[in-house]
Amino acid sequence: MAGSEGPLHGVRILDLSRILAGPTCTQLLGDLGATVLKIENPGTGGDDTRQWGPPYVKDGSEDTDLSAYFMSANRNKLSVSIDIAAPEGQAEVRRLAALADIVLENFKPGGLAKYGLDYAGLSAVNPKLVYGSISGYGQTGPNASKPGYDLMAQGYGGIMSLTGDPNGAPMKVGVGIADVMCGMYACVGILAALRHAEATGEGQQVDVALVDSQIAWMINEGVNTRLSGQAPIRRGNGHPNIVPYDVYETMDGHVIVAVGNDSQFRRFCSVLDLAKLPDDPMYATNPMRMKNRDALAEYLVPALRLRSTAEVIAAMEGARVPVGPVQTLPQVFATDQAAARGLTLDMTTPGQTGDLTLPLIGNPLHLSVTPVTYRHPPPRFGADTDRLTRDDPFQGD
Repeated sequence: MAGSEGPLHGVRILDLSRILAGPTCTQLLGDLGATVLKIENPGTGGDDTRQWGPPYVKDGSEDTDLSAYFMSANRNKLSVSIDIAAPEGQAEVRRLAALADIVLENFKPGGLAKYGLDYAGLSAVNPKLVYGSISGYGQTGPNASKPGYDLMAQGYGGIMSLTGDPNGAPMKVGVGIADVMCGMYACVGILAALRHAEATGEGQQVDVALVDSQIAWMINEGVNTRLSGQAPIRRGNGHPNIVPYDVYETMDGHVIVAVGNDSQFRRFCSVLDLAKLPDDPMYATNPMRMKNRDALAEYLVPALRLRSTAEVIAAMEGARVPVGPVQTLPQVFATDQAAARGLTLDMTTPGQTGDLTLPLIGNPLHLSVTPVTYRHPPPRFGADTDRLTRDDPFQGD
């Protein structure tokens, strides 16, 4: 297949990041064909998330250093063990940076300066270098020196204030979404800087913060707040700008209904034997339904409870009303849709008595000419350190 090596084939990445935001970014770049050397600390056994289990991949009866958490963000990388606190380790990183196109790190701002491995130090040996820096609050501002973790970013950035039961405590999103989205923003910024570097020979630092990213993806609720001056309230699964758009209880479970316009609302009500509702001025338009959402719920909630989930989904699909199930993750990975889209990915790595299967989640990008590739499973700690004996450790991906 044309472009089977990936659109970023030949791009060299020196990955000094760990945990989730940075590794999410570099895994995505690796999936697109870049060669990623993941630098891991020999004094700690590598990336912290290697120990964030269970579950772990087992080799026989023994746990390996491949936790599910680590594997989720470290595919298509080569693990090289270097102690950056030692002068010889710093020299090795500078040698690799001179050969790299991109460096990514997520130390506290200024944390690498004492080793000469900050942007100023590494750009001196490679002026074309794109140097990505991920931190909690960014390289500038009054909070720059504070540590950053996903939970704190979700709290500081506002998402927890409007997530959860209206009468309950503030609630974080169930996965580290602030980390993941920061990694995505970093990927975009790095690719933009790489294009500039390739066109002009000029590198630059890409400064991305968990909190900045968290605030940026508040999207409509953020702009709602800036326009109205009012803090949004928690609505559980309800939508701040569309009604009905919610999770509803059925006879045997729950169902999602997302009614985006007035014609869909009319068809929705017809399915529920509530055909007169759309002619009531209280509910005829979305602004009126917004104003009267509680009164409307008194009709919708009992009508949906009379029907099974399967019945509601079949009827709404037949009426062309957006509807869907609330699935558990085992159900998600068992669907023919997930299989068809390549989201259930198995890779292998050598074990003591044979290959070990690594169950992963596939990349969601589908490029028609230069598709993503899966060349390397999540690496065992230090498995590729022998590359440092080469003149060019990036070669031979």
